[in-house]
Amino acid sequence: MPLPPTPTAHPGHVVAGSDAPEKRRLRVGFIALTDCAPLVIAVARGYDRKYGLEIVLERQPSWAAVRDKLLSGELDAAHALYGLGYGVQLGVGGPQHDMAMLMSLNQGGQAITLARALAPRVRSGAQLARLVRASAERYTFAHTFPTGSHAMLLYYWLAVHGIDPLRDIRSVVIPPPQMAEHLRRGEVDGYCVGEPWNALAQSQGKGYTIALTSEVWRDHPEKVLACTRDFADRHPHAARALIMALLEACRYLDVPANREEAASWLALPDYVDAPRDVIAARLLPGRDPHAGVPGIRFFADGEANYPYLSDGMWLLTQYRRWGMLRAAPDYAGVARAVNRLDLYREAAAQLGIAAPAGPSRSSMLIDGKVWDGSAPAAYADSFAIHA
Repeated sequence: MPLPPTPTAHPGHVVAGSDAPEKRRLRVGFIALTDCAPLVIAVARGYDRKYGLEIVLERQPSWAAVRDKLLSGELDAAHALYGLGYGVQLGVGGPQHDMAMLMSLNQGGQAITLARALAPRVRSGAQLARLVRASAERYTFAHTFPTGSHAMLLYYWLAVHGIDPLRDIRSVVIPPPQMAEHLRRGEVDGYCVGEPWNALAQSQGKGYTIALTSEVWRDHPEKVLACTRDFADRHPHAARALIMALLEACRYLDVPANREEAASWLALPDYVDAPRDVIAARLLPGRDPHAGVPGIRFFADGEANYPYLSDGMWLLTQYRRWGMLRAAPDYAGVARAVNRLDLYREAAAQLGIAAPAGPSRSSMLIDGKVWDGSAPAAYADSFAIHA
């Protein structure tokens, strides 16, 4: 597929003089997932060149590889799990290292899939709970990284239905592109992962989607643009230019017709390398399997991209809930250190994208609990099922 011509420059952007990127060629990692679309589109449509950058995309085999290459400097930035950076910041998702989250790349777009063999008996979380309690052996569920959103949303969904994810099941870590194959071989009974690996299992008749993660938390935070704090501090202009290029890509992806093109790009061997129709099945608006549940959001006038402090703090409450943290952290302090609101706001302002008045938002999750970041310690202690 040939590259389209570079778009006309936005009159407000500056890529020369003192605002020029300190480093123009950036190595950016990604995992083969539908929500890497902003990076693929930024390169395919030339948004990186528009802001004086050359993004070199490098597909990675696992989130652990993304983490390790960010910390070693082999990658300048990456499409990453929100919780990957937070785990590393706290030293619970790998060696401690100060991290930076530059923007959110999407909300939603993940799902929980079960093995087809369970379909006759399990069509709801309540039915799964009865099956788990009646079984003499523990069922095995996979997620993609210990501190990642897939693990935390899967645990939340299980616990809502009375399943203790630390005692009633066995959990394992599997890289996203390998999920459907592990399900096919009978090595796991279910998993939580991003698309298209839920849609693929369903299209092959090996699994079925029992819940979208948007049913757990509507418009939940998902992937982010991550780098080390050192990179952001040493290359603020490059980081800002990268945010601008990806904001342009996210805005492009909000147009339904443009997602048709994106599905074709993502299907290529260098990117997701999955059937185009499988990718499109849950990328295009109106194709999601659960009526009334929002699908993946990339922009929403910038609402999907703002790095809300409360989003990161929610992950911290779940780490505390599940015993990953021995004591309550400085919730707001950690979030302020990781989420680079300054760089995001500067980049958004250049593009005329409004930023919210405050750094937090309010959401109601599947259990009726409201999360707004105002009382994180009490929230973390409020769950009946916990470590």
